[in-house]
Amino acid sequence: MSRDRTAGTQHSSEPHGQDGREFPFTEQDFERVRKLIYERAGISLSPIKREMVYSRLARRLRATGHRSFAEYLTHLERGYPEELEAFTNALTTNLTAFYREAHHFPILQEFLRPRMRQPQIHIWCAAASTGEEAYSIAMSVAELFGSIPPHVKILASDVDTQVLEKARAGIYPLERVQKLPEHLVRKYFLLGQEGVARVKPELREMITYRRINLLDERWPMHGPFDAIFCRNVMIYFDRPTQRRILEKFVPLLTQDGLLFAGHSESFHYATDLFKLRGRTVYELAAEARARAWRG
Repeated sequence: MSRDRTAGTQHSSEPHGQDGREFPFTEQDFERVRKLIYERAGISLSPIKREMVYSRLARRLRATGHRSFAEYLTHLERGYPEELEAFTNALTTNLTAFYREAHHFPILQEFLRPRMRQPQIHIWCAAASTGEEAYSIAMSVAELFGSIPPHVKILASDVDTQVLEKARAGIYPLERVQKLPEHLVRKYFLLGQEGVARVKPELREMITYRRINLLDERWPMHGPFDAIFCRNVMIYFDRPTQRRILEKFVPLLTQDGLLFAGHSESFHYATDLFKLRGRTVYELAAEARARAWRG
């Protein structure tokens, strides 16, 4: 997924009783949230997102029965994995759509065309959100081949377990597919009377969904991938974190593999790793290729 975090508006944080909030939420609480989500998911929360943080996490306080942010954050800092996962999910908003940044998909098709006879083709969608991006990749591949190719495998990952469940199910409101060309809807979706569109099983089978945190020291796959889609997520990491992730992408790509970035993302500071090939599409720099594939 493509993954975007929605900013809130700046709001003064005063204790409960002074600003009418249900829970006290101090500047110290906000700083603890910022530190924890940065450590958990690499997200750098700006001060203008304080109101968004309060709104989202207040739901978790109600669900867990905590009476204050301070109490809730102490609970998190003691390392309860299930609630840490819910905390991370609460602070990530997933904005995505079918064929978002549509110029990337013809580029992918043209890149794969001379590789169609390869025994295996592997693609990683590294911020899959609710699945629209991964299914757009799968439809683009199927359209190129003229059918569902059994040797093309797509790994779709996200840090948010809730959106991965939705992606795996492949069930969307009808309005989510209304902007797709009619022939794609007919070929790849089942339209139900209950007002939903279901991705056909054969398309869903092209994709494996896994929870992967890009900040983890080790990722549970080895590649190589012919293409990696990591769009509209890197902008929420600080520069050192972006650099570490890009360094880890290098050995996971084939020598001529492509990295697809988001519309507002630029890796001009990492020209020793990736060079721009087209509009927000990168390939390995010669220096990185030599290091990754020496011997």
